[in-house]
Amino acid sequence: MAMNMILLLFLLAVSAVSAVDEDAFIGVNIGTDLSDMPSPTQVVALLMAQNIRHVRLYDADRAMLHALVNTGIQVTVSIPNEQLLGIGQSNATAANWVARNVIAHVPATNITAIAVGSEVLTVLPNAGPVLVSALKFIHSALVAANLDGQIKVSTPHSSSIILDSFPPSQAFFNRSWDPVMVPLLKFLQSSGSYFMLNVYPYYDFMQSNGVIPLDYALFRPLPPNKEAVDANTLLHYTNVFDAVVDAAYFAMSYLNFTNVPIIVLESGWPSKGDSTEPDATVENANTYNSNLIRHVLNNTGTPKHPGIAVSTYIYELYNEDLRPGSVSEKNWGLFNANGVPVYILHLIGAGTVLANDTTNQTFCVAKEGSDKKMLQAALDWACGPGKVDCSSLLQGQPCYDPDNVISHSTYAFNAYFQQMSKSLGTCDFKGVATITTTDPSHGSCIFPGSGGRNGTITNGTSMAPSSNSTSSGSPSQYLYRGDFFTSSVIIGVAFLSMGFL
Repeated sequence: MAMNMILLLFLLAVSAVSAVDEDAFIGVNIGTDLSDMPSPTQVVALLMAQNIRHVRLYDADRAMLHALVNTGIQVTVSIPNEQLLGIGQSNATAANWVARNVIAHVPATNITAIAVGSEVLTVLPNAGPVLVSALKFIHSALVAANLDGQIKVSTPHSSSIILDSFPPSQAFFNRSWDPVMVPLLKFLQSSGSYFMLNVYPYYDFMQSNGVIPLDYALFRPLPPNKEAVDANTLLHYTNVFDAVVDAAYFAMSYLNFTNVPIIVLESGWPSKGDSTEPDATVENANTYNSNLIRHVLNNTGTPKHPGIAVSTYIYELYNEDLRPGSVSEKNWGLFNANGVPVYILHLIGAGTVLANDTTNQTFCVAKEGSDKKMLQAALDWACGPGKVDCSSLLQGQPCYDPDNVISHSTYAFNAYFQQMSKSLGTCDFKGVATITTTDPSHGSCIFPGSGGRNGTITNGTSMAPSSNSTSSGSPSQYLYRGDFFTSSVIIGVAFLSMGFL
């Protein structure tokens, strides 16, 4: 494409996508491949506890839709791929589907969108020729029921349909799908709907053979010289997510559609993988999803459309242990089936979406591998100026054993954390503390905040005191290091004010 054409498309798109003028939201996908699937009532209770106001179902399960009655939660229901051919070939079949799965539930259940199929062009290409017909038939049934103003109709796409995705300004859809994509975009434009896109930086990173830095995939801050620059537009990209979304915008511009907004229907990062997936870890999953949530809720937009909402659904609410495929395929969830978080997102705070301590059992513990001198300094402060009652750590008391700095600092860190009502920034201690959902209580040593029993799920690191530690300390050695907590507080406040916690 000639340079002047690229710049023209860019300028035309700067003021486009005006249809999205509301704040972005974070939603979640709810799968069903669990051996111990919570009841619909339990699922909805978790959604409410987490302040999740947008969900996407992979079908239109009647029990789930009934459980969502009068919650106000906005629901996207889906037509599974196996039903697509029938609906795409019959207006009557589409109308019957809408009657059973939508009209029967609204307005009590707040259905706001229908996802027709899933990644049809890449997963079920033989259904491609009827995809637009299916969308139109479903939409016609909504029009007949006077629901088209409330419920949008679209279909989610894999980002792999975008070719030459970097630089984004040169991106275009696989041309073999133009006979489908052009009428699809016309339908989305005329019906006021949006382009549904699945964005998985994890797979982009895995498939790049080292070309894409991990920090770039995880939204971690990059120095200016490491940012990716689109030479045609001079736009700077600091993360894969924005680059993929903008590539889709430019691909639509290439087909002369500049006012169809994008919503990301799936995005996430697995917390566990096999030996071939070393970056599928709890830490990386936590980092990606925490940064993604902040990025979306800050209404940052993308370099091409700054300030324009890119609402996103996280994949997914629960780990799915019955899902076929690799280990990572089973471990995209934010929660286990029992409602306990797989990890604690860096978003803890009252009223925050996905502030996910559903058990009200979070503890502050010494971070594995921390410098023993730093732990000792933090322990000295907590038992001194921090005003923690460390009497339980004295010799002969319940929490004296094991007598080592990891065990004792874990007790003191948690006591301070609970004492401060688990406030943001009070479980850091200059980087040697971390939050866990595993109760570190042991034997007769019951930690503050404990219900008196040990937990079973952690954020990936077991911090139970170990007798193998060699560095020891006792309350009599807990001396105040005067500058320790002052600098820690400054760091914590700075992070909080910048939205990093």
